[in-house]
Amino acid sequence: MRAVGYQQSLPIDSEASLVDIELPRPEPGARDLLVEVRAISVNPVDTKVRRRAVPEPGTYKVLGYDAAGIVRAVGPETSLFQPGDEVFYAGAITRSGTNAEFHAVDERLVGRKPARLSFEEAAALPLTTLTAWETLFDRLDIRRPVEGAAHAILIVGGAGGVGSMAIQLARRLTDVTVIATASRSETQEWCRTLGAHHVIDHAKPLAEQVKALGIGAPAFVFSITHTEAHFPEIAEMIAPQGRFALIDDPQNPIDIRLLKGKSVSIHWESMFTRSTFQTADMERQHEILNEAARLVEDGTIRTTLAAVMGPIDAAHLRKAHAFIESNRARGKIVLSGF
Repeated sequence: MRAVGYQQSLPIDSEASLVDIELPRPEPGARDLLVEVRAISVNPVDTKVRRRAVPEPGTYKVLGYDAAGIVRAVGPETSLFQPGDEVFYAGAITRSGTNAEFHAVDERLVGRKPARLSFEEAAALPLTTLTAWETLFDRLDIRRPVEGAAHAILIVGGAGGVGSMAIQLARRLTDVTVIATASRSETQEWCRTLGAHHVIDHAKPLAEQVKALGIGAPAFVFSITHTEAHFPEIAEMIAPQGRFALIDDPQNPIDIRLLKGKSVSIHWESMFTRSTFQTADMERQHEILNEAARLVEDGTIRTTLAAVMGPIDAAHLRKAHAFIESNRARGKIVLSGF
């Protein structure tokens, strides 16, 4: 089968950073689905793994997590899907990725593709939806107010893939006031279109801008990007006994002691925790994706597809990685077909 992989961790402007290869078609394990991949999306985690993970000598590493496609075979212990089902999912970081014509994935991580969406529109959703959902409802528990705090959430980095889903989920499924950050006029408008009540500029001090809104100190902060740069401002603005979550990888230490005086709790989110550790609630990701599909079907939330860059090959994937690394992405970048 056709696939895209790499043997060395290289800058994305090197042609060897991602190359077209041929690999054997995978065989599904006991609870696996074998999916014919129709579309994928590219996430920041793809670029981070490419830069950090070096394959064993003589082998290729295949990246890719988001995918939408058609089930072509199932393992002997599967019960949730049958061949011919259209699905979407974000996969596992511990297995070979979706940048391939066929992909084996545990069915407990897979949802039924929304019928009203194309494969391209569906591929934009899984990883960011799962990350946003788990952060908002499993980690921050934003449906549970913080007494005395503004029932509001600040989403730092609202225009990217995760932020785009977090704005929608918080706005459509709760009564929380949504404050998003974006620094360019087009990304600020994007956040408003998705439902943010307020949009502030993360290129300027955040605490002063939040205070100027006149709604009080927010109970929740979800930091998606550049946490180390914004952390002192976050500590200043968040309400006492508030809840703070982050998903990025600060390159310099953040001083969490800044949260002690306010007894603010801190929550990490990694969408791959359930699959990596085979947690008892691993099938929850199947349930979340099916619920997200229902919300798409009834018009409550929408895809965050921003652009389809072309077919799934090394040249287009290098272009997509370069765009993600530019930190100028709005919504999701998708590649379609081989």
